Amino acid sequence: MSEKFDLETIDKTFTSYKKGQSFDGVVVLRRDDGVIFNIGGKNDAFIPASDFEDFSKIKIGDRFGVVITNQKNEEGLIEASKSLADALRIANQNAQTLRLGSKFSFVPTGVKDGLVSKMGDYSIIIPFEEVSAGYVKNYHHFVGKQMEAVVTEIDKENKTIVGSVKLLQEQIRVATENNFWNSIFINKIVKGKVERIMPYGAFVNVDGVDCFLHISNISYERLENVESVLSVGEERQFKVLKVDRENKKVELSLKALLENPKLTKIKQLEIGQVYDGEVIKLLQFGAIVSVENGASGLLHISNCTEDRTKKIHELVRVGDKIKVEVISKDEEEMKVSFKLA
Repeated sequence: MSEKFDLETIDKTFTSYKKGQSFDGVVVLRRDDGVIFNIGGKNDAFIPASDFEDFSKIKIGDRFGVVITNQKNEEGLIEASKSLADALRIANQNAQTLRLGSKFSFVPTGVKDGLVSKMGDYSIIIPFEEVSAGYVKNYHHFVGKQMEAVVTEIDKENKTIVGSVKLLQEQIRVATENNFWNSIFINKIVKGKVERIMPYGAFVNVDGVDCFLHISNISYERLENVESVLSVGEERQFKVLKVDRENKKVELSLKALLENPKLTKIKQLEIGQVYDGEVIKLLQFGAIVSVENGASGLLHISNCTEDRTKKIHELVRVGDKIKVEVISKDEEEMKVSFKLA
């Protein structure tokens, strides 16, 4: 059932309407599919029910602003939108609250002397030189994508806002760097991304800061090249070895997070157990013996003989195959002591 509204008090001065124009008006007829909305004189607009947040609350006599979305529909009515008008009003309020240095979000709608957009009635422009801190090959790539910038100029009279993405990027970079240097310390475990590989190591990005990983700190094995272990773009955990805040340098280690193969072999040995071994080096006070699993340790001369006049070379020689018993081991210091079995 339709309800009619008395039009006698409606101003009849409006004669032409264009898409995008804003008008205030009043609901004069409510239908199941929307409302008829008078925007001046004999000119009525149609607002679909789907345009309202809660159509059930809309009634004849309600006054609000609308934006023209189409000059004529199939019924000959101007089409309008309350939701667009509400969004435009909020956008204008947001634009009016911006100050120099304020951060704001925008979606570029085109490219003209820079990236251009709108915030309500305000025009936004990001000059080409302020779009990015890096080289930009195609500015049209940014159109339609949400971005953030800081206000560098405001012209309220002409409703223009000039901004800079590059300046915001620099502010974020500085803040990120400060946070990094305030929180980094030796032995900290960090997550980093391999950015560049060099013959002598790799540069790893940790929270936006370049850190260095020397080839000697990648593996316990001797590496011919870094690429045999790491690749650009790979993310890994690293341990911080050195921090030089004055010169802004951090040295990382991948090796420090891995168990030393020498320690692994020592852990396999059992105290009191006898192993086959080979003398690999003679010292003044004993010999270095390598046992069957690859672990090596000290065979002190006092554990070879009770005769204190004997020299180690009189008892064993390099290359001799001997049996030794493990009498002690220190996993922290990675040391093993043998005696002849």
